[in-house]
Amino acid sequence: MEDQNETENSTAQESGPAYRARVWGGAPRKLWNAPMDGTVGARLRDLADWADGSGRAELPLDMYGNGVVEELEQRVAEELGMPAAAFFPTGTMAQQVALRCWAARTGDPVVALHPLAHPEVHENNAFAAVSGLRTVHPTDEPRLPTADEVRDHPERFGALMLELPLRDAGFVLPGWDELVAVVDAARERDAVVHFDGARLWDCPTHFGRPLAEIAGLADSVYVSFYKSLGGLSGAALAGPDELIEEARIWRHRYGGQVFQQYPAALSALRGLSEELPRLPSYVAHARVVAAALRDALAEPGGPGWFRVHPEAPHTHQFQVWLPYDADALTAAALAQAEETGTTLFRRWFPAPAGGPPGVAATELTVGGPGLAWTPADVRTAVRDFLGRL
Repeated sequence: MEDQNETENSTAQESGPAYRARVWGGAPRKLWNAPMDGTVGARLRDLADWADGSGRAELPLDMYGNGVVEELEQRVAEELGMPAAAFFPTGTMAQQVALRCWAARTGDPVVALHPLAHPEVHENNAFAAVSGLRTVHPTDEPRLPTADEVRDHPERFGALMLELPLRDAGFVLPGWDELVAVVDAARERDAVVHFDGARLWDCPTHFGRPLAEIAGLADSVYVSFYKSLGGLSGAALAGPDELIEEARIWRHRYGGQVFQQYPAALSALRGLSEELPRLPSYVAHARVVAAALRDALAEPGGPGWFRVHPEAPHTHQFQVWLPYDADALTAAALAQAEETGTTLFRRWFPAPAGGPPGVAATELTVGGPGLAWTPADVRTAVRDFLGRL
């Protein structure tokens, strides 16, 4: 019996999240470096090497947000064209603080946002449970709301929150003129506008506008450092001086006044210096990869039905849908990496809400490693993957 239990435990470990992450992340050929790829030692050595090379290795350690954390806050404010910025340990905390501060100013605790927005899907009802906010939805279509939907929403709201891009709908963005019209519609209702910009760094290519012009449409903006920039953790809230000053007080009340944060701050500064300038090339190549995926999936003997969404990605991330069981697709992705050293897909999930039964979806990201992939490389990897189903 003990031998059987040991065998079952070994099998579970070899198919569990840690094992999958190690196989996918350690593959010689992959499309991107995920945040969980690598080891503790390797990540710390890389960060120490960058600190040496950037002249920051001999800086004093920060204490309660000074030093390198202040440098990061100033850099974010400059990049976004905002008067001030404050570092937060998490984006969940940053956005709750921002919207409760706006609610106090407007006298209205109602926030209009998409039902697929991060606070509605991934935060266990934190807006209501922790911050006393209530949400309404101008639309439930898998896209950002239109100006008419914002203007004509029957219930009053004090703030409009727009997630750019809307991740769970496929990392989708509106057109520039559409975004400006939506912001104008909110202003007509005397509502403030907050951007959930966890991945705002990815948006300039789609909009054809610099970061500061995009962020300048909003009253406040949150950005993440581990999404797209490859930081260890952390976020920032940017906006007017008086808002950020109050946000710092609430950050302390929420338990976000961390004693030392130099590893996260240094990794964020590295991301701003090294990854941010490369993001346009990742977005451009994601469109090449997506086109090659569509070509390969449409070949004779393919799945018969598939979806690459958006067809031309708006950022360097997009969705792929296939008519198979999610666990079977995940197993095939793992086997491909184990046997060929190529990570094309990673984990699959049952189709998002509104999707047909028997369909699974995954998210694909194109980063630095993916720039080496040609369309022929993508098609070869897709054929091998499908052959494992």
